Amino acid sequence: MATLKDVKTKIGAVKKTKQITKAMNMVAASKLRGAQANMTGFRPYAGKFAEVLGSLAERGGSTATPLLTMREKISKINIVLCTSDRGLCGGFNSNLILKARSLVKEKSGSDIKVSFTNFGKKGRDWTRKNNFEIVSEYLGVVGGRFGFNVSVNAGKKLIDGFLNGEYDEVYVIYSEFKSTAKQIPVIKQLLPIPPLEASGKTEDAKKQYLPEHICEPTPAELLDEMLPKNVYVQIYSALLETSTSEHAARMAAMNNATKACNDMIDSLTLAYNKARQASITADLMDIVGGAEALKG
Repeated sequence: MATLKDVKTKIGAVKKTKQITKAMNMVAASKLRGAQANMTGFRPYAGKFAEVLGSLAERGGSTATPLLTMREKISKINIVLCTSDRGLCGGFNSNLILKARSLVKEKSGSDIKVSFTNFGKKGRDWTRKNNFEIVSEYLGVVGGRFGFNVSVNAGKKLIDGFLNGEYDEVYVIYSEFKSTAKQIPVIKQLLPIPPLEASGKTEDAKKQYLPEHICEPTPAELLDEMLPKNVYVQIYSALLETSTSEHAARMAAMNNATKACNDMIDSLTLAYNKARQASITADLMDIVGGAEALKG
């Protein structure tokens, strides 16, 4: 049985851990507000951008630009894996890595080569451990402050690699933010750019939507200019979603850890009181026994 000193030491250690988890919860909540504001502010722009490109892509056709053209044979795939740089956020990173593993298993074959572009240390470490080729890595981005230039730099490398034949397909894996309690790992194809259509619209609504744009110059020329920007927008949106999801996951994990500390403190306090009561009872029994022996 643990002595009173041992139990008291454990209670002190758990209280210190509780202070750390509570502080991390507050920091994550503070960062979440800023990240969520940036994400919700960018979502309408990304949606409208894709909507306008949908109209242009329908006018120009799938062969208007190489970024829309599907390759006949898929032999090289690049996966943009967005994870965090730090842990202590529950199953956030493991869910994203599991999604990457399932995509690799689905796409890989004897004649298919898979490479990675990593955002975050956790995904980078997993990629190294499994001996996959790392084309580029960007650390200190997810979870921190970053600008649109980060997605532009990464997007240019991916587009150049696709046009040069280094990749036949490019996918991005990120965490879509639904709420503070729900973040969903998502796989999205970046290149070749899949058919861009106005989501949620019926066929009649799409036909009515097309005449709204008078293309000057031609749709093909506009697509050559705007499709690379769409890749940048998709990468930036994925980074914003992942960053917000990381803060939400860490806040939830630290909240659960704080609750676990409270439960452990209550349990240890009860054990401490029981041990102290047993010690007091034993001392009283010794005193009473000694007094009875003196009387005898």
